[in-house]
Amino acid sequence: MSNEFSANSACIDQPTVFFDGVCGLCNHTVNWLLAHDPEHKLRFAPLQGKTAGEMLDGEIRNRLDTLVFVRDGETFTRTAAVSRILITLGGRWHVLGGLLWIIPSPIRDLGYCVVSRLRYRLFGKHESCRLPSPQERAVFLD
Repeated sequence: MSNEFSANSACIDQPTVFFDGVCGLCNHTVNWLLAHDPEHKLRFAPLQGKTAGEMLDGEIRNRLDTLVFVRDGETFTRTAAVSRILITLGGRWHVLGGLLWIIPSPIRDLGYCVVSRLRYRLFGKHESCRLPSPQERAVFLD
């Protein structure tokens, strides 16, 4: 599932999570990742932002229904992104990400797609992209 899309790897030097900036579920996910990444391994940027516009091709930027993770020049989407993000966090999350990765992607992504279609109804949609707090600003690219 990796390399579905290309990223300008010269611009991305740290693992970066691209998310739908107006999605309530996506914002909860970013908050969870921030809380579980004390070493600040991850960087974050909304798919609607300038960084995504510079680093991701148009096809992937327009697919707001998926989480995108870029690491070491590879681009992962959906559950492949979730798995790789957990592995990057390390510790017990590394194990959980590895277990998720061994499940065949069609099975993993089926559940992801169902939740993705219902996410605005279940978690809401914001008027604008999330603004990072002053403490979070260092890990946000937009």
